[in-house]
Amino acid sequence: MAMKIGLTYDLRSSYLAEGYSEEETAEFDREETIAAIEATLQSLGHKIERIGHGRQLTTALSAGKRWDLVFNIAEGMHGIGREAQVPALLDMYRIPYTFSDPLVMSLTLHKGMTKRVIRDAGIPTSDFLVVESPDESNRVSFAPPFFIKPVAEGTGKGIAADCIIREQAALKGACRRMLERYRQAVIIEPYLPGREFTTGIIGTGCTASILGTIEVNLLISAEQGVYSYNNKEEYESRVSYRLVRPEEEAVVAEVEVIALSAWQVLGCRDAGRIDLRCDKNGRPMFMEVNPLAGIHPKHSDLPIICHLAGISYRSLIERILSSATDRIKKESPCMLP
Repeated sequence: MAMKIGLTYDLRSSYLAEGYSEEETAEFDREETIAAIEATLQSLGHKIERIGHGRQLTTALSAGKRWDLVFNIAEGMHGIGREAQVPALLDMYRIPYTFSDPLVMSLTLHKGMTKRVIRDAGIPTSDFLVVESPDESNRVSFAPPFFIKPVAEGTGKGIAADCIIREQAALKGACRRMLERYRQAVIIEPYLPGREFTTGIIGTGCTASILGTIEVNLLISAEQGVYSYNNKEEYESRVSYRLVRPEEEAVVAEVEVIALSAWQVLGCRDAGRIDLRCDKNGRPMFMEVNPLAGIHPKHSDLPIICHLAGISYRSLIERILSSATDRIKKESPCMLP
C-alpha cells in the first residue's frame, strides 16, 4: 500500500555551510544518499517528503505536518543521546519510523554501556575500561597493547593508527590527548590483532536474519592495524572487502551467531551492522553495533555487504521498509493505513 513517507537526515553540506568542520560532520550524509533513498522509495510506489534534521522536524511537526511513516537516518549533532532525538520526537507524536527506538539509539552510541549489556548477556567481547580523566587509565587491568577510541562516535571518527598503544607508559598521555580533542570519555580495550568482520542484519527480534558478512582487509596503502577513519574515507584505494560464508569457515559461522545474538539482545530493529574482530587466538569478539548504519548506495558498509551478497540496493530499502511496516502493524495496528 502506498504511503506518505517523510525522510529525516543530517545533510553534511548543510552543517559545513553553518561553519562546522569536516571532522565534526563526519557521520552525516551526502546529498546522493538522500537522493538514492528518495528515488528508491518512489520506485516502490510511495510519496516522499524531505524533512531534514531534528530542528527541521520540530518545525514541521509544529506546523501540523504528519506522515504515515518516517524513514529516519538522522544522526543528530549534540549530546550523548543525539541519535535518539528524532525517534523520541516521532514517538511523542505517535508517528512510526524505521530503525531503532530512542532507548536503543542512546545505549548503542555509548560503546562502554553497550559492552556492559553484551558482556552480561554472555556474548563474547573483550575486556574494557571507560575513563573520564587521564589518571583513571591507571586502573586498567589488562596488559598492552591497548586500543583507545572516543566512547560515543561513529564512522571511524577518532580512529587512527595511533589509537594502538603499545606500552603502558604511553597510555595516560594518549588518553589525555583524546579526552581533550573529543570532549568525551575514552574507552580502552585490549588491541585485537586478528581478522576483522562486519555483519549485516535485517529485521527485528526473532524475525532478524543475516544479510551477509564481509571481511575487512587493509591494503598496503592503508593505515595498518586499524579500520580507521581515513581508511574508510579512501576505501577504494586502501581496503578490500571479501564476502565470507558460514558454511565455508567455522569462524564465520561463529561471527554470525555472535552478531545475531547481539542484535537481538540489544533490541535493534529493521537493519544495521555488527562489527567484530578476532583476538590473538582467532576467537571473534563483539566490538560495536551500528543500528543506524550508513546506506550510501556505493560507499557504506551495509550496501557493500548486500552488493557482494547479490542483494540490490532497491531490495535492501524494500526489506528495511517491509521490516518496519510489519513490526509497526504488530505493535499498534491503528498506526499505519
